Amino acid sequence: MRRLIAFINEKGGSCKTTLASNVGDYLSRVKGQRVLLVDLDPQGQLGKCLGVDVGAVRKTALDMLLDVVVGEETNPALPVVKARHPLLDLIPANKSLALFPQEVAAHRGEEYFYLREALEQAHDYDFILFDAPPSFGTITLNILLAANEILMPVPLTYLALDGAAELTRTVEMVRSRFGHPALRISLVVPTFARRTKLAAEILEKLRQHFPKQISRTVLGYSVLIDQAQSLAKTIFEHAPRSPAARWISAIGEELLERDPAEGHG
Repeated sequence: MRRLIAFINEKGGSCKTTLASNVGDYLSRVKGQRVLLVDLDPQGQLGKCLGVDVGAVRKTALDMLLDVVVGEETNPALPVVKARHPLLDLIPANKSLALFPQEVAAHRGEEYFYLREALEQAHDYDFILFDAPPSFGTITLNILLAANEILMPVPLTYLALDGAAELTRTVEMVRSRFGHPALRISLVVPTFARRTKLAAEILEKLRQHFPKQISRTVLGYSVLIDQAQSLAKTIFEHAPRSPAARWISAIGEELLERDPAEGHG
């Protein structure tokens, strides 16, 4: 059964896109899984991380969604771009995606289900990973209603702790209001900027609040991640034997071993 995982954090600089691109590459390159990465952040950073010239792409995630809205074609082809690894595909995004809420304003009551419908035909993948925008709105609700799992990277700050609690409340709202009980917080990944006493305290609080969901792996800071992104590569292309690659590998392994049904709630 395919797994649809949303990488979500409403704050910028949370490693969300870094995790999505590198975990997707790990699952395909190392574990042999068929992976589709779907960029739903108008900043379009996911494609850049994978070396895709987003400006040269003819169709993007916005076209995929509008094909469903307009409904002129039956099962229109997904705007998939091949990444460098043969098992890794990408649906890219650019700034035009920010227009989506206005485009669907006349379709009240239906506007949150277009992504789910668009991906009904994407049966050839083991994993579909969504890179969500850093704000809560129509696009994010589309993602939550299409996904069945959430992975949230959490910087070890008190504001981020509040953000994790807020996401829990959002998931409960989506499950009850939209009848989507399958949605689970599958993994909360704590990320260290600096190893301080305060960060250790927040990590302990996360472990108390998310005892089943928090990852065993804590991501540290590595300049190699920044170097890889500057070269439009993943860590497995740039430094596959580095500590950073081992951290990402460990997160990927935790996802593979988890039962989505055992998520939060």
